[in-house]
Formats: sequence, C-alpha cells, structure tokens
Amino acid sequence: MMSGIYIHIPFCKQACHYCNFHFSTSLKYKERMFQNILEEIDFRQHYLSKKNISSIYFGGGTPSLLSPEEIQQILNKINTLFQVDRNAEITLEANPDDLNQNYLEAIKKAGINRLSIGVQSFYDDDLSYMNRAHNAAEAKNCITFALNAGFRDLSIDLIYGTPSLTDEKWIAQLEKVCEMPITHLSCYCLTVEPGTALDHFVKKGKSRPVDEQQAARQFELLTNMSEAKGWVHYEISNFARPDHFARHNSSYWKGEAYLGIGPSAHSYNQKSRQWNIAHNAKYMQAIESGKPSFELEELTLKDRYNEYVLTSLRTIWGCDLKEIQQLGDTFERWFLETVQVFIAQNHIMEKEGIYTLNRSGKLLADFITAELFYGE
Repeated sequence: MMSGIYIHIPFCKQACHYCNFHFSTSLKYKERMFQNILEEIDFRQHYLSKKNISSIYFGGGTPSLLSPEEIQQILNKINTLFQVDRNAEITLEANPDDLNQNYLEAIKKAGINRLSIGVQSFYDDDLSYMNRAHNAAEAKNCITFALNAGFRDLSIDLIYGTPSLTDEKWIAQLEKVCEMPITHLSCYCLTVEPGTALDHFVKKGKSRPVDEQQAARQFELLTNMSEAKGWVHYEISNFARPDHFARHNSSYWKGEAYLGIGPSAHSYNQKSRQWNIAHNAKYMQAIESGKPSFELEELTLKDRYNEYVLTSLRTIWGCDLKEIQQLGDTFERWFLETVQVFIAQNHIMEKEGIYTLNRSGKLLADFITAELFYGE
C-alpha cells in the first residue's frame, strides 16, 4: 500500500480575500516554525507503519516562501526516516511571484519534481478582486521559467465564477491554458467561505455574491473544452493529460493513508483521523514541549461509509459497491435504495457495480453525496 506525506507551511505574504486555509501573514516566526516541522517529522515517523511513501506534498499557506535549503532539509529528514519510493511525486505549491529562474533551478535540485502553481487567473482585474500577490504577467512568465528549469510535471489552479470573469474571458483563458505545455489543471468555483474577507464584503454589499448560474455555465464550458482538447476529467475539480493524474491528491480520494505535518495538517491511517491544532503559537509550544497537540477521531463504520461515498463519487473511478458491502448489509441496502433516485434522474450511472456521476450529476455533487450519506 502506498502512502503520502503532506507538509503544511502556514505563511503567506498577504491574505487572499476568498481563502479560509490556516496561515499567517507575519513571517516573524518562520525559522522557528521550520525547526518545529522538522521535529514533528521525528515525532511522527512511526505513524505510517513502514508503508512505502509514493508522494510528498508541500501545501499551505505558501510553501514557495521556503528557501531551497529548507526544502532540502525537510526532504532529507523524510528520506532518512521513511521508505520513500525512488519515483515518488514531490510537489510544491507555489505562487507565481515567488518563481524566478534561480529559485526554480534550486528547488528542482533540492528534489521537487512537480509544481502546483496558484495562477487563479491570467487577468489582472480578477487577481485584484481576489487580492492575489502576483499579476497576470507573472502568472504567464513563471510557467516559462519552470519549463526552462527542467520541470515537466506542471499543474496550475484557476478560479471561475468571479464577478469580473465573463464567459468570453473564461473561454479565452481556457484556450490559452490548453496551448500551454502543462500536464494538470485544477479549477475551483469561487466560494464565499464564512469569516473570510470576501464574506465580509458580500455581507456589507461591497461585493456581489457568487452568481450560481454563471458558475454552472462556466463549469459546463470547462468540461466541454477539456473533453474536446483530450484532457481527462478525473475528479470534479481536476483535469489532466493522460497519465498525469496528481498522485498525492488521488491518494486522498482513494482512501489511502497519509501523514500530515504542520499546524492544521490532517493525518489518516484508514482507522482514525487526526488533525493538528490550527494555531501557530500553540503548535510550536506543543512541539517544543515534546507533546504535539492534535485531535483524534476513531472512525465508525458509518464514518467510513460516508467518507467513502464522499470521496469516491467525485472521481472517474467511482463508488464500488464491493467496498460498501465490506462495511455491512445495512450500508449496502441504504446505498442501493437511495442511489436509485439519482440513477432515474440520470445524474448517476452504474456499470458492473461501479457508480459514477455524469455531467449533470457533477453539478449537484455536494447535494447528491449528502443525500447518500447514511442517516439513522
């Protein structure tokens, strides 16, 4: 069984208006946090029970705020304590404004072999609306720099549904992306998360709420173009060239074990789930005291059923009835009874015991999975 390791770097230069991930815009304690992350890797070295590590993922926050030397030290620590596959996928999330030629060459030498670049848009008005730290020129140039540095496994993120993004601009942006030598594309609908700056602006009438019809149209345009251009729509928000699925994120959707390092990071061993405290100062204090602070949840059969439906139904691999049968007759009966409504509505397809969402079903994925959750 393959496993993954996730490293959460909880720092950003500035706060994007839509983001609700855990981060700090103060870099005052960055060096101390880096040392604590190394210490936590030591503490957690037995969590994956000697499983082979097939992916390492630096997320955040903004991991590209790490120096190449810091990345090298983290990878050296992991390679010392874990069995890392020699062909492991090692991804760094990065912001375009951090990616100059020298930095890219240095992190590649340090061991990064895949980039996930937070482009979000190639239009300055969209980037300004989101309060991104980069501009459209940097978004485009960083991909050229990455190719020059020898990276061939490139993913970019885009956001649709923003008020300034017309359908025409979205189509033009997707056409531009399809011409680029990238291998992976993640596209997310703008979401107004509680407590974010965007949430405040919407409530105060300073920003328009998300137009659900616009978002649905732009998702439809996205799926149409990806299909026409030969991309594989392998998860609701993710598209890839053939044989370039994100190995790390796919492990989440397939229910494989993973270890999360850093404040707010989650870990999963297929029996329980745990998550570190989402507070930088308290995280560092806990690590330095030798007692990492986290919450632990032992997964019941109901939890395992609900999580399996939630993750599997989002993918092209679908929900396998055999997996549900292993959890017991109660869950099998519930699923078979509940899923019939969505099959009849042509939102879900079934073939040889595998249930997958069709195009209309993907638009309703959150609603459908909630309905399929086991209810007592």
